[in-house]
Order: sequence, then structure tokens, then C-alpha cells
Amino acid sequence: MSRIELVNVDKFYGKNHVLKNLNLTIEDGDFMTLLGPSGCGKTTTLRVVSGLEKPQKGYIYMDGKQIVNADEAYFAAPSERNLDLVFQSYALWPHMTVFDNVAFGLKVLKENNAEIAKKVASALERMQIGEFAKRFPTELSGGQQQRVAIARAIVSSPRLLLLDEPLSNLDAKLRVDMRSELKRLHHETGTTIIYVTHDQVEALTMSTKIALYRKGELVQVAPPLELYDNPCNLYTADFIGNPSINFVKGTATVDASGLTVTSPFGTQTYPKADMTDVELANGSVDVTLGIRPEQLTIATAQDDNHWTKAKVYSSMPAGSETLVSLKVGDMIVTCKELCSSRYDSDQEVWLGFNPKKVNVFETAGEKLIKRCV
Repeated sequence: MSRIELVNVDKFYGKNHVLKNLNLTIEDGDFMTLLGPSGCGKTTTLRVVSGLEKPQKGYIYMDGKQIVNADEAYFAAPSERNLDLVFQSYALWPHMTVFDNVAFGLKVLKENNAEIAKKVASALERMQIGEFAKRFPTELSGGQQQRVAIARAIVSSPRLLLLDEPLSNLDAKLRVDMRSELKRLHHETGTTIIYVTHDQVEALTMSTKIALYRKGELVQVAPPLELYDNPCNLYTADFIGNPSINFVKGTATVDASGLTVTSPFGTQTYPKADMTDVELANGSVDVTLGIRPEQLTIATAQDDNHWTKAKVYSSMPAGSETLVSLKVGDMIVTCKELCSSRYDSDQEVWLGFNPKKVNVFETAGEKLIKRCV
């Protein structure tokens, strides 16, 4: 078991307030990704959990046992936290073989040679690098070296595995391969994983939950699809998704029955059941619609499903998908078609979408007021 709970954690570097009253619970068996731009506090969170950094305020619990109490200056040593940490740099010993690199921690624990050989072989096989056991790190590719680093971390069956941007030095194909390996590893072992990245594709494809950061504060913690479908505010909506979400300005009328939204995409009415718990006064309010590029569809003639006139600004076929930029009045929106299609510049087309799949945000408060359902 490995359940981690951070309570009211504050971390400063000089006058720089890096973590601001952080409260985060990572359940046993979670693959929790800490996501956000550089400098937002995600790596600092990892280092605080591992014991490499000491917070000035707050508490941390592991399986109900207190490992940090900043008020009383109690900080359990990293060696007492039963975890392993994999950094962006591989940190392999160049003079040791792959086998010896992976076996090093077990030898420090004075396990017998037969048990060490069995565990190392299992870890290497799990990472599909068993044939490299006698090679040295300099004889391996970057992806293979990273697999060695991960094998070294998992060989001792840690309750908690911390990964700090381990794939950022790899090329695009290796990143995809390693995402698959890490997800398989999590499925097979059930180890609790805390993973740091600024790459939303990594977060969305591997995680059971994502914690999105902004300037040292948590913005939203949710499963990947919930974060994508129903971002809690405009920041989350803008950060998650590639290509970026389309934001469309509009106005809305709020009454007891729900929400009526008017924008360049026409007028849509939503029942109370589709709305969030954000309190809104009855009457008119400025809103921002969030429409994902893949939710927009294009037709060359108007019909019941395509009612907004647009002009093609540019069309960018990319084999399996096509990105189309379109002008709606003075606004440019992006449509993503999952096929290879071609449009001419300035071609007149008609746009439509499923209104139920649209997010609506209160512009002033930036909070989500109507869900994608």
C-alpha cells in the first residue's frame, strides 16, 4: 500500500513562494501526474514527497503515518519512505554494466546473490531489455538507458515510484514507446506512481488522475477525461488539448429553467441539469463558449446540423487528420477532422457542433457553468 496525503504544504525558496497551501491526496495504486508549465511547483512537490526538500509548513502522511510535520521540524529520512525516484537524467554509473546498475540497491541491502539475480532479471525483462544485461550504458540508446534507470527503480518493488520528466530527453517515437511501457508497468505492478511532466499528451494517455498546477497552486485534480471534457475554468480548458480549444465570446440569460446562450454560433438553450453548482444571478451574463476542434464539423452546404457560415482561412492535411482554420466574422476557429480532406482558401462552408458537448464559462469569474454532457 502507498497512500500519500499532503496537507497545507507551503514551500519557499528565499522569497519565492513555490508551493502555496498545497492539499493533495494520492490514493494507493494511483498513477498521479503532476502537470503544468515550468516553474509551477510540480517538481518541488515530488522533491518534498521524496524527502529531498523540506517544506516550511504543512504535513505529509504515507499510509496514515506522518512523515513530515513542519511545525515540529520532523522530516522522515528519504530512506524511511520506501520509494524510488527516477530523474530526467538517467544517472547511471558508466563503469557498471546494466546488470550491476540495476542490482546496486539490492547489494546495498545485502540481499543474497541468487535473489538479486532473480529480481534483476525480472526487472530487465519487464522493461524488455534483458539482452542488454552485460552491456555498459554508453553502448545503449537514450531510450534503453532510460529503461535501465526505471528497472533500477522498480527492482526493489517500491510502494511508491516518483518519476521526474523521465521522457523529456527522448525523441518522439521513443517517447510513445516508453509511455506504453510505463502504463503497462503500472497495470502489472499496481505501484503508486507520481509522475511529473509539462507534456499534456503524457498526462492524458498514462494517468489515472491528473493534478494541474498554476503558480504553485492546484487548479484541478481529476481523471484525464474529466479534466478534458469538463475543465473547471478557462485556464484548465486552455491548457489541456492539442490543438487548443476554441473560445467564443457570447452572452447568456440565466433563469430558473437553465441557460440560454447567444454567440456567433447562434442560440442554444441548456437545462438546469447541465449546469454546474456555480451560483449565478438571474439575468444577463457575459460567457465564453469552449468548443474543442474535434467537436466542430464542416459541410459545404447549410443543413440542420451545420448552421454557421464560415470561410476557410487555411487547410493543413496531415495524413490521418486535417486541421482547418476558419473565419467566423472577425474570429478564427480551428476544426480537426480525423481524415485527410482538402479545402480551398476562402472557400465558403458551414459549421456545426453538438451543443451538449460544449463548455460554457462565466467570462468574468472564468469558472465552468455548463458541462459537456
